[in-house]
Amino acid sequence: MGCPGCLLRGLTEDEDVHAMLRGSRLCKIRSRTWQKERLYRLQEDGLSVWFQRRIPHAPSQHIFFVQHIEAVREGHQSEGLRRFGGAFAPERCLTIAFKGRRKNLDLVAPTAEEAQRWVRGLAKLRTRLDAMSQRERLDHWIHSYLHRADSNQDSKMSFKEIKSLLRMLNVDMNDMYAYRLFKECDRSNNERLEGTEIEEFLLRLLKRPELEEIFHRYSGEDRVLSAPELLEFLEDQGEDGATLARARRLIQTHELNETAKQHELMTLDGFMMYLLSPEGAALDPAHTCVFQDMGQPLAHYFISSSHNTYLTDSQIGGPSSTEAYVRAFAQGCRCVELDCWEGPGGEPIIYHGHTLTSKILFRDVVQVVRDHAFSLSPYPVILSLENHCGLEQQAVMARHLRTILGDMLVTQALDTQNPEELPSPEQLKGRVLVKGKKLPAARGEDGRVLSDREEDEEEEEEEEGIEAVEQKPGAKQISPELSALVVYCCAARLRTLSPAPVPPQPRHVSSLSERKAKKLIREAGNSLVRHNTHQLTRVYPLGLRMNSANYSPQEMWNSGCQLVALNFQTPGYEMDLNAGRFLVNGQCGYVLKPECLRQPDTDFDPESPGPPRTTLTVQVLTAQQLPKLNAEKPSSIVDPLVRIEIHGVPMDCARKETTYVLNNGFNPRWGQTLQFQLRVPELALVRFVVEDYDTTSPNDFVGQFTLPLSSLKPGYRHIHLLSKDGASLSPATLFVHIRVQRS
Repeated sequence: MGCPGCLLRGLTEDEDVHAMLRGSRLCKIRSRTWQKERLYRLQEDGLSVWFQRRIPHAPSQHIFFVQHIEAVREGHQSEGLRRFGGAFAPERCLTIAFKGRRKNLDLVAPTAEEAQRWVRGLAKLRTRLDAMSQRERLDHWIHSYLHRADSNQDSKMSFKEIKSLLRMLNVDMNDMYAYRLFKECDRSNNERLEGTEIEEFLLRLLKRPELEEIFHRYSGEDRVLSAPELLEFLEDQGEDGATLARARRLIQTHELNETAKQHELMTLDGFMMYLLSPEGAALDPAHTCVFQDMGQPLAHYFISSSHNTYLTDSQIGGPSSTEAYVRAFAQGCRCVELDCWEGPGGEPIIYHGHTLTSKILFRDVVQVVRDHAFSLSPYPVILSLENHCGLEQQAVMARHLRTILGDMLVTQALDTQNPEELPSPEQLKGRVLVKGKKLPAARGEDGRVLSDREEDEEEEEEEEGIEAVEQKPGAKQISPELSALVVYCCAARLRTLSPAPVPPQPRHVSSLSERKAKKLIREAGNSLVRHNTHQLTRVYPLGLRMNSANYSPQEMWNSGCQLVALNFQTPGYEMDLNAGRFLVNGQCGYVLKPECLRQPDTDFDPESPGPPRTTLTVQVLTAQQLPKLNAEKPSSIVDPLVRIEIHGVPMDCARKETTYVLNNGFNPRWGQTLQFQLRVPELALVRFVVEDYDTTSPNDFVGQFTLPLSSLKPGYRHIHLLSKDGASLSPATLFVHIRVQRS
């Protein structure tokens, strides 16, 4: 049974891939005592790796997918192997790090050569997977199910096996209809489909009537699109820069039929390829690279920020890990938190104080910053220090920062003429900033030094309200060595915002709990917006959120707060919004705030934004290849519905949903229109959610995609769905028509 979109095409002769297909006995390392040899083998589909477990689990628990791999590291390049792999030569070791919350896989191969085979082989498979078109992924996806449904592996499909395939594909097709389709393809009339008969069955199954209808609207009698006809479609789509040259380029890029390509014609297949490609996606491809002005002061950007970055689970008993920092950087995070406490042997440690969370060395985290902070984005990283150490260990922290980071660390103002002004992300490329307490220039001015413990602040805020809070006598001392490294991000209390704002102090950063921030937005919205045009504000979750739950970041962005810190380890709609906000501008972790949040004399107030000026109309047409929620239960098939949510200023927030489609996750059709009125479109995020409808309990999450309204392209678009922890659900898509009208 050939696989036309096979991941292994072009790699069948590759020695590394062959070795992976044969399998290797690799030692999995979990601790000093838990080190077990297991068989790992690449599956025939080239998409997944099967591994042995001591106690057999459900089949889906014995594999991991190549597309879920974040990175493959060689040697002792993970916290696990650094701590527990010392007995093994680094050249025999490798770490497979995954997207989302799955733990790292630390492995030791019998020989250095075998380790290299897996490192090289996985790299080749990942490169091939990245290069696959959506159509190839779809072919590949369906053939992997076909292989599983062919129970006796005779490369022929009985009707019973076809029924099994349909259930795997998440479609509950009427028996009579399925049998009619089966018989129409059974040309040999032997109650078995084989070879071209199977391909014909799959083609019929994958038919997209709604795409055919659009295609025929433009192609006319001859059932092919000429370049001028494709141009007409592009113009109707509202494509910027729609020209005949662009139409010809799209034909050359996406058309599969060589003859059609030579005659500058596009067939239905080519049209489908185009609409399934990034150029046919809802996200504007021009916004996927850095396209914004990166030369403005730091306070003019939203900055992707993490709270309690060191935690991999909850705040109370969860493990702390340097790997959590690696993951945050891999997700585009630019501001990470280091909760520093006195450690044994004169070495400061990081953990969630007064709780059972495990501890990691401050020094190890700084090394991770050096090695990983700029792997995804060149723009500056802010280390937010929550400092509970005495003067001696603070001096040790300062020494580690200087010696490990070297020239990366900003230790003096870039512009000596205007030392008070905040530099731009462009000026700070590849640099690390420290956010912490700064000693007064002359100690005599103010002998008191504030603790930068956010919890202390929170307690006092509750008592003092919005008024300025004076520093506590006897608060924790700050060492001059550490103070000297705080250049542009000096932790300071937020003084009264109204009625008369104090002169701007761009180098001051205020930390607010979500409760305090909400109170300020409610009582002094415009004053906070103006404050945030020239100073950085960090918002963090309430300490009461013991399970590391998050709050909605949108409310804070509405008032121009730049460093809206979330628990990156906790999936949910809040992290979806964060990923959506920072999806654009090359995922570099910096997004330019709208103009109304950058002008010093702005009169913008998120609580009273003015009349509606934009209408968003989304026609939800169809979905394709939605994942099964219970892979082990053949009869469980989703009843999908689509919800569209607007997250923006309070008066723009809305959610509307379609009805549900019974028993069809393969190709459900809705054809329903949802419409929204928006007052501040430049702040709005649009979240597309697919759920499995349930009459008796809350609906189950299937997939989602979130993006800024300003990056949403009009016309017929595919939305490529993501899982709860942000991994691709390819080939699952939504097909919609989008219209944005500005009044």
